[in-house]
Amino acid sequence: MKVVILCGGYGTRIRDVAADIPKPMIPVGPYPILWHIMRYYAHWGHKEFVLCLGHLGHVIKDFILNYQARVADTTVVFGEQTKVIYHTNHDALDWRVTLADTGANAMTGARLRRVRRYVGDEEFLFTYGDGLGDVDLGRLVAFHRERGKLLTVTGVRPPGRFGELEADAAGNVVEFNEKPQSSGGLISGGFFVCSPRVFDYLPDDEGLSFEYEPMRQLVREGQMGVYRHEGFWQPMDTQRDHLLLNQLWSSGRAPWKAW
Repeated sequence: MKVVILCGGYGTRIRDVAADIPKPMIPVGPYPILWHIMRYYAHWGHKEFVLCLGHLGHVIKDFILNYQARVADTTVVFGEQTKVIYHTNHDALDWRVTLADTGANAMTGARLRRVRRYVGDEEFLFTYGDGLGDVDLGRLVAFHRERGKLLTVTGVRPPGRFGELEADAAGNVVEFNEKPQSSGGLISGGFFVCSPRVFDYLPDDEGLSFEYEPMRQLVREGQMGVYRHEGFWQPMDTQRDHLLLNQLWSSGRAPWKAW
């Protein structure tokens, strides 16, 4: 299945980490978070990507177009016709990546609408370029097909940001959990599976947010399902999130590293 990834936002809440590169290019370890997301999908056999570019999209284009030169030993033969030879290495990829300019100011629904021609008439996967998880993509796709909805969203519990106290009536602390996973309701963690009919819910409007009217209309029509994921999920919205993901990677305990 093709994987559509939103890569065009401004990332205003994480500008203190990097203001001169788009959010999907902020590094986790030696590679941008976008690379980690793509590696995860590719591990599950989904190796055709459509990247919805916008703000500083040329940075993502440069990374993808020059990826082989970054990771492979390279021989350059100069002459009338310069020849570049990339030597096989451990990180050779067999991906197909479409880099689509979806506009500097377009919202998520508009960006998705603008890549319809690259997606075609088959069901596809859809996610954000700033979140990681260990979602079982095989079960997610199977769940989507079993339920027969037009859209399936992965429901996650938001990661806790503060220590959680539990006290008795006398004011004694009886339990303390440092930054636990929230016990509240589910939120959207991205990792969508979509029928191509989802495009019928996307009018031509640059300000269209996929998360508002299109998803609400699908809910009203009973066409949206939720796949519950109780494992790891972590967005990269703030500097704290960025530090956490990098700590997990450097410690060798990154839950999303399946390859």
